[in-house]
Amino acid sequence: MSARYATQTRRGAIAVVLAALVLGVAGCGSEDEPPKNTASSPSRTPAGTEDGKKTQTEEPSEVLAVLKGQNGLELTIQSAKRDAGGFLTVSGKLANTSDATSVIPAQVAGDEVEIVKHGDSLGGATLVDSVEKKRYYVLRDTDGRPLTTSGLADLGPGRSTAVFLQFPAPPASTTEVTFQLPTFRTGTIKLS
Repeated sequence: MSARYATQTRRGAIAVVLAALVLGVAGCGSEDEPPKNTASSPSRTPAGTEDGKKTQTEEPSEVLAVLKGQNGLELTIQSAKRDAGGFLTVSGKLANTSDATSVIPAQVAGDEVEIVKHGDSLGGATLVDSVEKKRYYVLRDTDGRPLTTSGLADLGPGRSTAVFLQFPAPPASTTEVTFQLPTFRTGTIKLS
């Protein structure tokens, strides 16, 4: 019986270590500048940090594109940054500009079985590089989950939420791409 207990304890310890590694890797990003909180909806922000100072949220001032969707939904793209790992991270906010709750259309997750089976996300987004004649799809982790904001169901009137999407980075010579998301108008964004 003690061997069984030891095996279960070992499995539990391994699961904790793996979870910590996944969270650590998920937190990795560009080393150029720290991530900014772009959510304008009320969120649970910690009262302070370890040094006792209150945290503040910064609203990025740059707008690369605004894509209009159905039922008052609007996607504002605020940054598209390459990182040293060969990825391009697109960040912004999804807002409901209407006076009623808007349901996020299921089509924004795309129609690929591997992405759809992981639930609501922005996995249907693509980038089109018209110069190189290439289309880039949202990256996925080893389990097939899209590397994008997920769990989007609906947005209340006047509410918004921060979103991100991660793609393979186009060549350095590519300075503009067309961003496409099902049910939204397309928009051209400049890459940094």
